[in-house]
Amino acid sequence: MSFPQLPRLARPFLLLLPATLFLAACSAPPMDEQDAVTAQAQQAAENATAPADEAGKATEAPPIGNCDATQVQSLVGQPFTGALGSQAQQDASAKSLRVLRPGDMTTMEFVGERLNVEVDEKDVVSGLRCG
Repeated sequence: MSFPQLPRLARPFLLLLPATLFLAACSAPPMDEQDAVTAQAQQAAENATAPADEAGKATEAPPIGNCDATQVQSLVGQPFTGALGSQAQQDASAKSLRVLRPGDMTTMEFVGERLNVEVDEKDVVSGLRCG
């Protein structure tokens, strides 16, 4: 390979140029905004874990509550009314009542003192559970 127009000292640097470009292409790209947000979210999730002892076991139990849906399972198949809901709440020893109809959006948190009454399209009780 000959480089007639380049000075003799520049030739070795010209030969190193492809290797330099190759190594530069192999380096990790700079962290963009999406990666930074993902890293922050991951760090927040790790910091938000439940308190644990040295062995990694949780030191706190999830909230239980005093709701007992087994006491009201006989209501499945009955038409739902406000009076039936109030009586079911009292019989299950629940502090709150939530009626879940088909297509309703619900939250996924567990509330141990809440009775959930599931009804179908005709407002007939199809299930009862605590949470």
